[in-house]
Amino acid sequence: MGENQVDDEAFVSLVTNDNYANGALVLGYSLRRVNTTRKLALLVTNQVTAPVRQLLSRVWDYIETVDPLDSGDDANLALLTRPELGITFTKIRCWNLTQYSKCVFLDADTLVLQNCDELFDRRELSAVPDIGWPDCFNSGVFVFEPSRSTYEALLQYAIDHGSFDGGDQGLLNSFFSNWATQDISTHLSFIYNMNSNASYTYAPAHKRFGQDVKIVHFIGPVKPWQCNYSNETGNVYMPSYSSGPAHESSYLRLWWDIYITFVLPTEDTNERNFVDAKTAWENGCPDYTGRDRFENIQVKLDEAVQGQNRDAEDVPVLV
Repeated sequence: MGENQVDDEAFVSLVTNDNYANGALVLGYSLRRVNTTRKLALLVTNQVTAPVRQLLSRVWDYIETVDPLDSGDDANLALLTRPELGITFTKIRCWNLTQYSKCVFLDADTLVLQNCDELFDRRELSAVPDIGWPDCFNSGVFVFEPSRSTYEALLQYAIDHGSFDGGDQGLLNSFFSNWATQDISTHLSFIYNMNSNASYTYAPAHKRFGQDVKIVHFIGPVKPWQCNYSNETGNVYMPSYSSGPAHESSYLRLWWDIYITFVLPTEDTNERNFVDAKTAWENGCPDYTGRDRFENIQVKLDEAVQGQNRDAEDVPVLV
């Protein structure tokens, strides 16, 4: 533990499945790489498998399972009222991390390039303006102060009003509705939440300010872990099915450099093969020429059927 370690403040993220765990692994190591002095706290849902949680625990200091569907509290009742906000109800649970006095939330598809511990000098709710509607903030990076009362107020607001965009960004902007006008000090610089395609869409500004960027956000449907990496060249390619602006190649390469350097050496080969195969299926890209070819699938089906038949033979018949 570092001499200047701050134990009551933390960077926080959320993982809802094994796919996004890839992002959280690299995010965690990117924070370690820049020598943050804060704790790393991660919220995970029950959809994150045990082998993946084990990998995450090697870089994140604290992991807490949060799942409204499995809870008996107000969040479960809220989900019944507003089922479309399931992930949102999960994300706002970060306000329940009251063992910390202040936190910085980072989406799992962000990447830290430089130390940004100075964010803890900002107050709640500090965030970067959203490029699509700058009167709103982007909820991929924000400073907050854990509080049970704030969590309960957010939950009630979600039940009463929902979210204008169907997600956490709409809810948080409506709840913190005075963000745009109350205090300019809560408006963070773009360098703390820069779109990964900004080098293409804002080329002159990126050329001028790019070296100052501290956090990159891989916004869009295609994430770095879904891209194709070449072991021979070290280049990263967007998948053929992708559309829209591509991520800046240098940021993609850095993401993969961290993955290869810090994540791969910690992984069990069998665990990683399982996770990679599961992710490929979730992305609609099974390996039909390898482990997912028809013959292997047929073997698994036969084993399952035979197992069911054996179980049936063992069941006593009531007469």
